[in-house]
Amino acid sequence: MPGHVKKLTGPDPDPSPWLAVSPELKIKNKAKPYDPKKSVWVPNKAEGGYLEGMLESKDGAKVSVNVGGEIKVFKEDQVCQVNPGKFDCAEDMADLTFLGDACVLWNSVVRYQNELIYTYSGLFCIA
Repeated sequence: MPGHVKKLTGPDPDPSPWLAVSPELKIKNKAKPYDPKKSVWVPNKAEGGYLEGMLESKDGAKVSVNVGGEIKVFKEDQVCQVNPGKFDCAEDMADLTFLGDACVLWNSVVRYQNELIYTYSGLFCIA
């Protein structure tokens, strides 16, 4: 219960519906297209946040990424890898293969969109 709400009677409500991922959603997430060597996150300069793209080529410290059908060039250190689809809606952020800013933000966003408002980050629950 939030600190400003005084609980008068009964047990605490079960948080499972807002924490556990359904088997149907897990199957849907695993079907997401993914290439372990080419799937990357790049910064979205227009709106903030990150966009998912496919790595096209690498030229020294610059990389070309296909973002929504458009080829954009980024510095290599601005690009980070995407987690496989099976990690979308991960209940614990510590389980993610890649823990870059974009990966953690994406997991939070996709959980929120699926009404999974509670997420663990190691021992701590994030609401």
